Amino acid sequence: MTQTWLWFSFVILVAAMLAVDLGVLGGRAHKPSLRESALWSAAWIGLALAFGGVIWAAQGPDRALLYLTGYVLEKSLSIDNLFVFLVIFKFFDIGNDRRPRVLHWGILGAIVMRFVFIFAGVSLIRRVRWILPLFGVILFWTGGKMLLSKEARRDPRAHPVLRLLRKVLPVTESLHGQAFFTRVGGALNATPMFAALLVIEASDLIFAADSIPAALAVTPDLFLVYTSNIFAVMGLRALYFLLESSLSRFRYLKFGISFALIYVGAKLLVHPWLEIPSASSLAVIVGALSASVAASQFATARARSE
Repeated sequence: MTQTWLWFSFVILVAAMLAVDLGVLGGRAHKPSLRESALWSAAWIGLALAFGGVIWAAQGPDRALLYLTGYVLEKSLSIDNLFVFLVIFKFFDIGNDRRPRVLHWGILGAIVMRFVFIFAGVSLIRRVRWILPLFGVILFWTGGKMLLSKEARRDPRAHPVLRLLRKVLPVTESLHGQAFFTRVGGALNATPMFAALLVIEASDLIFAADSIPAALAVTPDLFLVYTSNIFAVMGLRALYFLLESSLSRFRYLKFGISFALIYVGAKLLVHPWLEIPSASSLAVIVGALSASVAASQFATARARSE
C-alpha cells in the first residue's frame, strides 16, 4: 500500500511540475533568464531531495540512500550530456529563443524512453541472473574509455538519424519560426528544429545505454530507479540555461563521472563476494564528482589569473 501511495504521489507531482515548468498546458516557450533558471534548478533539486525524505520516512533510510545515490549518479551523467545539446543547437543554428521548445519535447520523449528502458532492464534482471555482472563489465569499460579518450564531439551532420530523416523527408535549410514541420510547394518538409529534436532524442537514447545500467547497478528496484532518473532528467532544461555560458568551466567533470562509472561497475563485479553499503557508495560517488568540479573551478580561476 505504501509503494502504491508513493507511485501515486510521484506521478501527481511530476505531472503538476510538467504543466508549470514545461508549459504543456499552453505556456509559451521562452528562454529562461539566469535567475529563473537558477530558481527552477533549485526547485527541482529541492523536490528530488524532499521526495527522498518521503521515501526515508515511508520505507526507511536504506531505500532512501539507494534513491539518492541513483539521483546523484544520473544528475552527473546528465550534466555531461548538456555538452552534446550545446553542439547540436549550434550546428542547426537554433537560437536561444527556440531552444526551450526543442528541450520541452526532448525531455518529454526522454521520460517515455526511460520508463521503457528501465522497465525492460528490471524485467531482464529478474529473468537473467548473469545480466548484472555484464552491466558491471559494460560500466567498467565505459568509464575507462571515457577516462582515457580525448575530448571530441561528434559532428551532428554525420549522425545516422539525420541521414535517415533526409531520406524520409526533405529538411529545409532555414528555420520557420518555432515550427517542426512546414510545407514547401505543397510538400511536407521537416525544419532544422525537428532535425535538432530528433538528434537530441537519439543522443539521449545512446546516453541511456550508459545511465540506465548505472542506475540499475545501484538498485534493480523499478520505483527507485525510475523516480531518481526522472527527477534528474526533469531538471535538465533549467540546468542547461543555467550552465549554458559556463559549460567550458567543467573541464575535469568527465574524470569524476568516469571514476563513478568504474566504481559502480566494479561494485557489481565484486557483489557476489563483497556487499558495499549504500552510504559508502553515495560517499564515493559524491566525493569523486565534487573533486572533479573543484579541480575544474581551480583550473579556470588559475587560467584567468595568468
